[in-house]
Amino acid sequence: MLLTFFDTLRTFRVPVSIREYLDLIAALKSHLAFANIDDFYHLSRAVLVKDERHFDKFDRAFSAYFEGLEDLDNLLDALIPEDWLRKEFEKYLTDEEKAKINSLGSLEKLLEEFRNRLEEQKERHQGGNRWIGTGGTSPFGAYGYNPEGIRIGQDGGRNQSAAKVWDKREYRNLDDSVELGTRNIKMALRRLRKFAREGATEELDLDDTIRSTAQSGGMLDIKMVPERHNNVKVLLFMDIGGTMDAHVKVCEELFSAIRTEFKHLEFFYFHNFIYESVWKDNYRRDSERIQTLDILHKYGSDYKVIFVGDAAMAPYEVTHPGGSIEHWNDEPGSTWMLRFMEKFRKIAWLNPYPEHAWEYTSSTTIIRELVNNEMYPLTVKGIEDGMRYLSR
Repeated sequence: MLLTFFDTLRTFRVPVSIREYLDLIAALKSHLAFANIDDFYHLSRAVLVKDERHFDKFDRAFSAYFEGLEDLDNLLDALIPEDWLRKEFEKYLTDEEKAKINSLGSLEKLLEEFRNRLEEQKERHQGGNRWIGTGGTSPFGAYGYNPEGIRIGQDGGRNQSAAKVWDKREYRNLDDSVELGTRNIKMALRRLRKFAREGATEELDLDDTIRSTAQSGGMLDIKMVPERHNNVKVLLFMDIGGTMDAHVKVCEELFSAIRTEFKHLEFFYFHNFIYESVWKDNYRRDSERIQTLDILHKYGSDYKVIFVGDAAMAPYEVTHPGGSIEHWNDEPGSTWMLRFMEKFRKIAWLNPYPEHAWEYTSSTTIIRELVNNEMYPLTVKGIEDGMRYLSR
């Protein structure tokens, strides 16, 4: 049972072993998760993942394994053994829940009806009481109402009455240990360098050693100097969630490379655009905010500032108070960006969208103007050009 799920985790490089797999089987036998995909998600993640750095990889593996309704039968075989359905399942249901299931005949009838409608339906459905879609009173779909059913494609619950919850979306911290798909990103970042001699004298100064030895009549005179370190200071702000979900891989590669290349680096997350606060941990973004004003006061103007984001949003999110889609911002995002431009001498914006697509979103045009057109595509050449600008 669940061997394919275990193999999927290994494919996504989640470090799981047979020991964790056996622990999960034991937990399922103890009925710690029963007939609920959300319960199984939390249980399996708690048992199988020992380090929160791997949460994102686990979520992607979990989504890949359970994605698609073609896996429905496998899911039931894995999580709801036949004897549980026939005997033990009923004792977990209240009288009200039994009545809801019986309104369609049975749990099996609900799932059978779901599969039949999926095979019959040939196009998107909006409203109504039968097809799988949005709105209406069908037991299958999203943003409608039915006392029981299967929810698909909806962020979070509304009436808290769905029998299955298939979707859950949270922001994840970028994985800084990801293997780079190409070394070219790191090579491009090396355009931004300012070396300084610092630390202990541990590096051989070959030229000075040769010169001093010659002056000493051939007697070897070794000269040492402190190692050279990249002394550039970088502030990195990365857009996370929403439309940036499609660019997670390249952003993780960039994030991993930047953390390797720059000794003096501070990074922060934001969503869509910069406002009065940012955060360093997406799991605590609601409770551990950092005031943007504090960042402006804390870091000197010699820091190089890099924003990473697709710049695709409603224009009012940049230009108007209250434009943020997550909270009420008293000042428009453009005001905060102007403060950054006044404080720091060098600011560049890296955009994962192709450059030829920028003209199709007015918000991208607005942001390009705010950063004095120093927006670069998130490609090797774009990174090289951006780093060359920051190093001037």
